[in-house]
Amino acid sequence: MHWGREMLETFDASRLKSAGPSTLSDALEHGRIVYFPESPVPLPAPADIAFLREELPTRMKRKNVSFYPEAQRLVGLDSGGDLAERTHRILREHSARVTDFLSRTMPGFVRDWSVGTSSFRPLQERGRKLKPHASNELIHVDAGAYGATHGDRILRFFINLHPTEERRWATRGTFEELYHRYGDAAGVAPAPGSEHPLSPGVAGRVYSSLLRGASRLGLRMARVIDTSPYDRVMRRFHNFMKDTPEFQASREGYEEFGFPPFSAWMVLTDTVSHACLSGQYALVDTFLIRLSSCRLPEIAPYHLLQQAPTQRPRQEAA
Repeated sequence: MHWGREMLETFDASRLKSAGPSTLSDALEHGRIVYFPESPVPLPAPADIAFLREELPTRMKRKNVSFYPEAQRLVGLDSGGDLAERTHRILREHSARVTDFLSRTMPGFVRDWSVGTSSFRPLQERGRKLKPHASNELIHVDAGAYGATHGDRILRFFINLHPTEERRWATRGTFEELYHRYGDAAGVAPAPGSEHPLSPGVAGRVYSSLLRGASRLGLRMARVIDTSPYDRVMRRFHNFMKDTPEFQASREGYEEFGFPPFSAWMVLTDTVSHACLSGQYALVDTFLIRLSSCRLPEIAPYHLLQQAPTQRPRQEAA
């Protein structure tokens, strides 16, 4: 087993204060896990944290409780009333704090973004015995968030709310590295001679536009059922990783990380392979970053998937 910090880019309070407007986003695009030993986002009040930990686990009808900012809606609890009202307020306020932090520290990167869910994950990740495609314990890259992304990036911001235990993660490296090694075996390499294998075409874009409009009118599932050639290929690669025991057993490029209580980290989860090996009580905020806002679009999965895999991943310039 290889234990390391090669993929972590640590920003303590001093380094964060001196960071430029693209420092954090450049680290994300290069496939780093941007780690904050102390959360740069103010935490919920201690009484609210205790409420989330103690009251929510027995009132769940889904694995997470999620606040949808666009619809101002809370899902995942088995009932309404005061408990749901308080949870709605806590997650709504937390979502606003995370959104404000990212807007201030990465203004160009988050331009035209979509602000997604703010979720509380109350369950212990270790030993849940879920089906492979639903398991966070298996290493994977994320595919799809709120339906079709058309190549836009999935950014997630995490905070460990457990009072004493680390949240333990593992990785096998970046999408670029894994695509070069496994793209052919996974069946996600472009067909010979195809110039733009991921383009959805005019009909596909019209369909997505209609579904986005329906979503804005309150039909929440309309966005979820949307798709695109890119998202289907990414889902195939995601499933290949989780369905292939040899991939999961390999320790090539393997690293583990422990995120202490009340630390925070963020990562482009379509770029960095990851698994949550253990951990309980976490806040997770999800965003879609426009590919057009990236400074390094050539190493985004969308563009890599249009190229045939080679034996050697591109080396990052020193």
